Amino acid sequence: MRGTAGRGLAALAAGLAIALPGAGAGAPARDGVTMWVRYPPARVALDPAAALGRAMFSDVSLSASGKQSCASCHDPAHAYAPADGRAVQPGGPGMDGFGTRAVPSLRYLQFTPRFSRHLPQPDPDGVEDEGPAGGFTRDGAAQTLHEQALLPLLNPVEMANADVNDVAARLRKTAYAAQFRKVYGADIFDRPAAAVARATEALEAFETQDPGFRPYTSKFDAAMSGNARFTAQELRGYTLFNDPKKGNCAKCHVDVPGPGGRPAQFTDYGHVAIGVPRNPEIAANRDPRFFDLGLCGPVRKDLAGEPGLCGMFKTPTLRNAASRQVFFHNGRFHTLVDVLRFYSERDTDPARWYPRVGAKVVAFDDLPPRYRANVDRVDEPFTRKRGDKPVFTDAEIADLAAFMKTLDDGWSNEPGGKAAR
Repeated sequence: MRGTAGRGLAALAAGLAIALPGAGAGAPARDGVTMWVRYPPARVALDPAAALGRAMFSDVSLSASGKQSCASCHDPAHAYAPADGRAVQPGGPGMDGFGTRAVPSLRYLQFTPRFSRHLPQPDPDGVEDEGPAGGFTRDGAAQTLHEQALLPLLNPVEMANADVNDVAARLRKTAYAAQFRKVYGADIFDRPAAAVARATEALEAFETQDPGFRPYTSKFDAAMSGNARFTAQELRGYTLFNDPKKGNCAKCHVDVPGPGGRPAQFTDYGHVAIGVPRNPEIAANRDPRFFDLGLCGPVRKDLAGEPGLCGMFKTPTLRNAASRQVFFHNGRFHTLVDVLRFYSERDTDPARWYPRVGAKVVAFDDLPPRYRANVDRVDEPFTRKRGDKPVFTDAEIADLAAFMKTLDDGWSNEPGGKAAR
């Protein structure tokens, strides 16, 4: 898939129409284009398991603090991402604990493959090994959504249950406990491990069935279906996004339809080391011996013996990224413009992004020196040297940001119209 950069732009130029699931009806033609008004799908009827998952998703009583639910960090009004700009979210029994990673969105995860150490992808010369890819969470450690759903329930700095017995005991006291027994058996709470397994499967069913997790209501989707037009600035940004000698964004954030004509997901699900600067906002980083190494630990354990993977984190979708307030696995940046400027100047002006020790700029300071060779310096925009011209001008950064805003859900062409995210 990394060899497909540029096809999305070519498809647009050719007037490709992509069938989107649940597309809204077009409005009267304007300037020769059928204008497109689409809102998030209405609340749909879920099966009994998914309905339980919906109830659990917003239930703060499932946490040790009694103040935190899945929705506390994965806010439906903010594309199932945090509502604020904190690098890491509070949690724990007293809501005073903090983890080490920024909370990702739960939207557009339905096509995530299981983690693989080696991902073969078609290439003009045959098949290319793209390296590690897939899985859920920042390090791909969870193979399924129900595995992922269990993690915050037991994490001591999140919902902070001591074990599955603790979770099952909380479930037994909920207002929907009777419905839980009806769906899973009258004796389900006598088997705590089974009860928690069914609970996480119910959360997975909710995230899989509810169309709010995959609305495809962006201006990009409207344009790709022939029902909207990019502005000149957005189109310039899309050109930069695809240009392998400029942004080269589409290499990892794939912008073409997938199998069966599924809409572009804007990720290849791969894992890569970008060299994001260390974030002083994270309390754990006050210890100079602490490093979050992504695939090789300390959260993930099974790849600890593979030093070539240290520093790699999963490539997220760019859908709704422009509306976020925290970026990258450690939440180091808080604006999209700063992210784009970092990509542009990481290697040409490292002093802008990394600390000095004496006269030396310590690039890639959030990795121990022995792993800094893992950072991507092969692909654009990371091929330049110190003192070279940055890959983007300020005007090009503005253009690229304008295009990325077209990936935000909730777009409407009606004057003043704005759908909920």
